[in-house]
Amino acid sequence: MRSRVLATAGAVTLTLATLFSGGGAATASAPAAPAAQARTAAPPDISLANLKAHLSQFQTIANNNGGTRAHGRPGYRASLDYVKGRLDAVGYTTTIQSFTYNGATGYNLIADWPGGDPNQVLMSGSHLDSVTAGPGINDNGSGSAAVLEVALAVARENLQPSKHLRFGWWGAEELGLIGSNYYTSNLGATERAKIKGYLNYDMVGSPNPGYFTYDGDGSSGSGGPAGSAEIENTFRAYFTSINVPVRDTAFDGRSDYGGFIRYGIAAGGMFTGAEGIKSSAQAQLWGGTAGQAFDRCYHRSCDTTANINDPALDRHGDALAYTVWTLAGAGQPPGETVYTDDLETDKGWTANPASSDTATAGRFERGTSQATTSSGTSLQLAAAGGSNSLVTGASAGAAVGDNDLDGGVTSIQSGEITLPAGTLSLSFSWYLGHLNNASSTDYVRVRVVGSGGSTTVLNTAGAASNRSASWQTATADISAYAGQSVRILVDAADAGTASLVEAGIDNIKITKSG
Repeated sequence: MRSRVLATAGAVTLTLATLFSGGGAATASAPAAPAAQARTAAPPDISLANLKAHLSQFQTIANNNGGTRAHGRPGYRASLDYVKGRLDAVGYTTTIQSFTYNGATGYNLIADWPGGDPNQVLMSGSHLDSVTAGPGINDNGSGSAAVLEVALAVARENLQPSKHLRFGWWGAEELGLIGSNYYTSNLGATERAKIKGYLNYDMVGSPNPGYFTYDGDGSSGSGGPAGSAEIENTFRAYFTSINVPVRDTAFDGRSDYGGFIRYGIAAGGMFTGAEGIKSSAQAQLWGGTAGQAFDRCYHRSCDTTANINDPALDRHGDALAYTVWTLAGAGQPPGETVYTDDLETDKGWTANPASSDTATAGRFERGTSQATTSSGTSLQLAAAGGSNSLVTGASAGAAVGDNDLDGGVTSIQSGEITLPAGTLSLSFSWYLGHLNNASSTDYVRVRVVGSGGSTTVLNTAGAASNRSASWQTATADISAYAGQSVRILVDAADAGTASLVEAGIDNIKITKSG
């Protein structure tokens, strides 16, 4: 969050043609109420561990780049590349938008989730830059992590809401909302009018937190554009459900909602406090320490991973998910979920279940995988969602070939899954990555195994070419196993000459539609 005293204005040079065409004045439009649904998809619980893992990444990036992630510094671009890589891996369309400010190139990252009405856009955003004095983990790694993890949750759930979902990470906010203003001013009126709501997350993990929502309805004298009250009330509804009181904060121009409300776009969001001092009444309301700042390390070098209140961060991740799911009109996809495994907890997977594996290295395990690349080719990926996946040798090792699959076949099998009667569909995320020393004898395969036999639902072979790993989604009709108990068997092979081969599986789900 930028200081109340703005930096000296510098010239902004536009270096990218607008992402969208159009011009003229925008028209204010309230977000449409979510369409009536026979069933509503429940918003997911956003993992605190996942949020903190993102913060750890931002901290490491800052540590490796002079202690900062500020505009024009390499730590900012490395932060953007981290976020972009996670989103690209799960199916988002991402766009890097560049601008020049004070002689340095800045960047915004825009990510669109496929589907939804393109004329009804719900956007969530946060600024990704820090001040030059420190790594900016609360300001604003916290908001950036929350927006990123909710975007990843959308992909994990394969959410298909009525509205189109868009997420943004802004550059140079600390210098005067430069990136977000650049984005909105260059959209053009036609595209701006399609954005029916903007959710802003800036500092949501302050160590001495308050719980503030932007005053959408003007009850404290500073309301937002038409439709902002609905956003405010949705955030309030979540915090009411967990018995946490919320108070208004003004649209005072200190964060990136500014570039949206100036064009009449409904906006809202949450904030846990910056350099302001917590009063005795506020300490009675929320706990913490009266007479001290909400964030004692605001714009200082001590804004590190130690400068985060875990309950506040956790609650705000869940609140953003609740608000996105609610305002986007998130109807539950057809079908009842009868089995799901995101690999975050052990649901009974057994490696080498038939005691017949021949692989000498890179055997399948449920673990936290480390990304590996070779000459620009991605071989092993981080999990498609959360921390864990089924992966051929989770550790990267000292060299790219240290823990890849070698020497033959590796397999891993789920615990027993009892299926109901009806029409059943299996879906999962998968990848296969290899270099040009692979062959068609290398593969990744997924089978459903029942008492009377098995069905292969994925069988992808290697080839003598570089294949960059990317998370993809496979689906299969497994209705033939309705009413039976089955297991899911995953195997992969480096079965020809020694080659660099990696494979992964994640986000396994079985649904019933009849």
